[in-house]
Amino acid sequence: MGSRAVAERLLEGGAVLVDGARRPKSHRLNGGEVVELGPQPAGAAPERDLPPLRIAHEDDEFLVVDKPAGLTVHPGAGQAGGTLVDALAGRIAGGPPERPGIVHRLDRDTSGLLVVARSDEAHRRLSALVGRRALERSYLALVRGRPRSRRGRIEAAIGRDRTDPTRRSLETDTPRDAVTEFELVELLPEHALLAVRLETGRTHQIRVHLAAIDLPVVGDPVYGVPGLGLERQFLHAARLAFPHPFTGERVEAESPLPPELVAALDLARGDAGV
Repeated sequence: MGSRAVAERLLEGGAVLVDGARRPKSHRLNGGEVVELGPQPAGAAPERDLPPLRIAHEDDEFLVVDKPAGLTVHPGAGQAGGTLVDALAGRIAGGPPERPGIVHRLDRDTSGLLVVARSDEAHRRLSALVGRRALERSYLALVRGRPRSRRGRIEAAIGRDRTDPTRRSLETDTPRDAVTEFELVELLPEHALLAVRLETGRTHQIRVHLAAIDLPVVGDPVYGVPGLGLERQFLHAARLAFPHPFTGERVEAESPLPPELVAALDLARGDAGV
């Protein structure tokens, strides 16, 4: 099953017939009609195979999903389907129809935990937690270089880069406040493993902030550095914690490092020249 956004594109493109005739999106079914899906309109993006998802927490109000790297969270420019939203179709709701249930996001090549709502009210309450900074998001990042201190706090506004609109940057005409905290987990010969906590959730925030203090994320093709055999950035949303938006009980979930990041970390520990 595809996302609501994909369904809307099929309706707009005339691929859906009711009793053999095209109908507008506003058409209401009375029951008993025959609904047919014809060929998709030219240019429609095919749905791709979706990976299985580990659910770290599930109740009647929301899910905490462990997203693999390579999976986009919701449909957008250049990708109409094959997203996390598609994989959870029918299980999540609330918020804009093109990204139902989505409260916060992860970059496509960042793995780990995110919370998704199962109703409009859950979406509203979870979004309020994000707004109050009560949703604690902790990441593990492997960077090239050595931090100047065991702990640090980066306060630097981020926005679209002045010269490249696909990038985020501190050099921007549309700055938004951004705060990132980090703590050293392990110092390696040429790298450092950091625990990173977000106070704000700007696009590419961790990657931009760490690059700005000369600690680029390994495997990041945009802001970081290549190495350790990685084809994705070493950035993993390892822990989520927040008060349940309905009961107030504390919800905590953790995600182990995926195998490709474990392998890269082992290389960083064992061979400074890799």
